[in-house]
Amino acid sequence: MKLTTRGRYAVTAMLDLALHAEDEVVTVADISRRQQISVAYLEQLFGRLRKQGLVDSVRGPGGGYRLGRAGTDIPVDEIIRAVNESINTTQCGGDPVQCCKGEGQQCLTHDLWEALGEQIGRFLHGITLAQLVQEQRRKLQQPGTLPLRMTEREQQRPAHG
Repeated sequence: MKLTTRGRYAVTAMLDLALHAEDEVVTVADISRRQQISVAYLEQLFGRLRKQGLVDSVRGPGGGYRLGRAGTDIPVDEIIRAVNESINTTQCGGDPVQCCKGEGQQCLTHDLWEALGEQIGRFLHGITLAQLVQEQRRKLQQPGTLPLRMTEREQQRPAHG
């Protein structure tokens, strides 16, 4: 399986939105700043997420995005699929005509990789956006826990002041 930037960024953006959307809309610029993802790229992702009903857009001054459904009703695999990301783990993408060895012949390990893809799909389907929010909030409440964006290297830098 190759989960590209598009799928990872879509899940990250949705998690950021869910973490910051308590009764307010969230701007793409705010998500961009917090997650260091370009505004243009986020706009593309949110366009796809909106078409699938995962987010609602609010126009005008103070506009932005909010969740289209409760976080408990949004499994991670749905976010990934909404941005046209595949969770397929076979080299051929599951297409019998373009199968691993060509001409419809499967490689020896095709069934293994296909089964792995099914397991990954079930795993991602079993995790909701609300669960991710809960986990992030739990982490932030623990003493010594780093903010979401801080790296170990940033933690080791001497404080200026």
